[in-house]
Amino acid sequence: MSGISLRMAAMILSVLTASMACQAGSKDEMVPRPVLDESKAVAPERRTVVLAGGCFWGVQAVFQHVKGVISATSGYAGGTMKNPDYESVSSGSTGHAESVEIVYDPSQVSYGRLLWIFFSVAHDPTELNRQGPDEGTQYRSAIFYTNEEQKRIAEAYIAQLEQVHVFRHKIVTQVAPLKAFYPAEAYHQNYAALHPDNLYIRYNDAPKVANLRKEFPEMYTGK
Repeated sequence: MSGISLRMAAMILSVLTASMACQAGSKDEMVPRPVLDESKAVAPERRTVVLAGGCFWGVQAVFQHVKGVISATSGYAGGTMKNPDYESVSSGSTGHAESVEIVYDPSQVSYGRLLWIFFSVAHDPTELNRQGPDEGTQYRSAIFYTNEEQKRIAEAYIAQLEQVHVFRHKIVTQVAPLKAFYPAEAYHQNYAALHPDNLYIRYNDAPKVANLRKEFPEMYTGK
């Protein structure tokens, strides 16, 4: 089955099982902000974080609406294959996860706040190698860090969340070094914004953006 056919099959399944929509639904309460975070930059600059949390359409859509985010690009990370394409990643044989490269201005939003959103509304960090109707290691939860500070903050935040038992199940988010990020094909970029009536988007991804606006109104931008 082709990658697009797989996505169509997942779309149909998501309509039939809308209650399983990937919306971090295993929370018992509001996710607390991270205790450990990077210092606020005194002047505008660009920093990068790569996050994986299921289908990249929804993760990209969430972070495109966060103040301080300069760009959010769908792509692939975490695997061994160089220059992967959607078909190969969808096979689950490359080791890559559907990921989003987030370029942000640390004078406006911090790395810790991006992780706060990631764990709160962008995905369910307790689902192992799946997210909602999508299954496979390519849909795993992962934080790909670019330096030791990012690693330290990510690991400390996961430990913090586990300690306060916000989620009903164990967090399975992988924390790994970013070896390479490969942008996805053009037709995957801005997919949620360009296809708002797509059933997969309506049931799985639009609610994430709505939850961002509800839970983080001061960080939401309607751009």
